[in-house]
Amino acid sequence: MIGKHPLVVVVGSGGVGKTTLAASLGLASAAQGLKTLVMTFDPSLRLKDALQVGDEARRRAAPVPQEGPGQLDASLLDARQTFDRLIETYAPDDAARQRILGNRFYQHLSGSLAGILEYMAVERLFEVAQEGAYDQIFLDTPPTRQALDFLEAPARILNFLKSPALPIARREWFDAQGKLKATSGLGLFGRGIEGFLDRMIGVDFLREVSEFFLSFNPLYEGFEERAREVAKLLSSPSTRFLLVSGPGQERIPDALFFARKLREAGHHLDAVVVNRIHPDLGVGATEPKEGVDPQSVAAQEDGRALLRWLGERDRLGVEELTSLLGEYPLIKVPMLGDEPTDLASLKALGTRLAAQLPG
Repeated sequence: MIGKHPLVVVVGSGGVGKTTLAASLGLASAAQGLKTLVMTFDPSLRLKDALQVGDEARRRAAPVPQEGPGQLDASLLDARQTFDRLIETYAPDDAARQRILGNRFYQHLSGSLAGILEYMAVERLFEVAQEGAYDQIFLDTPPTRQALDFLEAPARILNFLKSPALPIARREWFDAQGKLKATSGLGLFGRGIEGFLDRMIGVDFLREVSEFFLSFNPLYEGFEERAREVAKLLSSPSTRFLLVSGPGQERIPDALFFARKLREAGHHLDAVVVNRIHPDLGVGATEPKEGVDPQSVAAQEDGRALLRWLGERDRLGVEELTSLLGEYPLIKVPMLGDEPTDLASLKALGTRLAAQLPG
C-alpha cells in the first residue's frame, strides 16, 4: 500500500487508535522516500501532539521533523479558515468577497453549523488533490458517524444544490432600502406583517440570510463541480480505505457496519486493522515461590487473571471478525507496552503495519 495509492483514508470508530496508525503510516511512507501528507479532520486534533507540530498546521501543511529520504507534512483542518479561504479563492471580485466574509449569517454558519466540518473536509481534500504536490496522502477521519458524514458530504451538497428551496432563497426579497419587497406596497398592513416577522424571527436576520444566499450566487456552480469531483476521487480505484477496529467482540458490529457502508458506496476497502490486541497468555496459575507474601501473590495473580481474560476475549473477537469479514483481509496489531508517543516509535509501528498491508 505504501507508495502504490495516492490517497489512503483511515476510518473507524472512536478510541481504536486510528489517528496513531494514520500518523505512523505517514512516517513509514516518508521513510520510503515519498513526499507524504497526513491530514486529520478529527476535532480532538490528537495528530498535532503525535507528530509534534504546532498550531501552524491548522493554517497550512506543516513539516514534521523526521529523519529519512522523504518528506512528511501534517495538516489539521480548521473549518472556519478553510471556508474563508474558499470564499477568497472563488468569489468573483473583492466586493463579493467582503460581502460574504462580513455577513453575520456566514460568520455563524462557518463556525458552528452542524456538518460544516465534514463539508470543509471535502473542500480541503479537493484542494490538496488538485494541487498534486504529494506522492501519498493519509487521511485520518473523525469517529464512525462523523466519518460517514464526511464520506456522504459530496452527495449531500449535490442534493442541497438541487433542492427546490434554493432558488427561492436566492431571490431578492429586500429592496434597496432594506424593506421586504412583498410588503412594501401594502401600506400599514404591510408594515404590520413586517413588524410581526421582526418580532417572531427578526427582519435583520432575514435580510442577512437573503444577502448571504445572493452573495453566494456566483459560487454555486463551482460548489457542485467540486462535490462531483470529490465523490469521484473517493470512489476511484486508486483511493483505498483502511478500517481500524478494536479487538473485543463488542467492536464487531461497528466494524461490519462500516465495511458494509463502504462497499455499498462503491469505496475500495483494502483491509481491516484490529489494533491493540492483548497477548494470549493461555490458562493456569503460576505457583508462588517460597517466602513470598501471600497478599502480594494474590494481587499478582489477580493481574495475571485479568490479562488472561483480556487475551482470551481478544482472541475470540479476532476469530469471529475474521470469519465474518469474507473477502477483506484482517491485519492484527498487538498491544504495545507503551503507547507510541514520539516519532521514532510511531515510525517503527508504521513500518511493521505497512509490511502486513495488501499491495
